[in-house]
Amino acid sequence: QVQLVESGGGLVQPGGSLRLSCAVSGSGFSIYAMAWYRQAPGKQRELVATIISSSTTVYAASVKGRFTISRDNAKNTAYLQMNSLKPEDTAVYYCNQAHGLFPWGQGTQVTVSS
Repeated sequence: QVQLVESGGGLVQPGGSLRLSCAVSGSGFSIYAMAWYRQAPGKQRELVATIISSSTTVYAASVKGRFTISRDNAKNTAYLQMNSLKPEDTAVYYCNQAHGLFPWGQGTQVTVSS
C-alpha cells in the first residue's frame, strides 16, 4: 500500500521561504500525477499545485508565481518550494495523487507569522 510522508514545514516570517518534501513508498510513482493540498483551520482542504510531468504543472491562483511544484522520480519524492510566504498560507500541507486516491499522510504544518 502506498504511504505518504510529508516534511519540511515550520514557522516562518512573512516573505520567507520553505521547501516541503513528500516521500512516497511503493512502486509506480513516476506514472502518477502528484499534487499538494492544504487545509487551514476551519476550512476545507484545497488543491494548491499539481504536477503531471516535469514540464506540466498547474497552480491555484492564490499561489501562482510564488510556489513551485517539482518531483524526483528516482527518489519517489515530490517537492513544493514556497517563496514570498503570506500569513494566509498558514495551513497543514499534504501531498497525494492528483485525485487524492492514496491514503492521506499526516501532513506538515506551515505557519507564517511575525
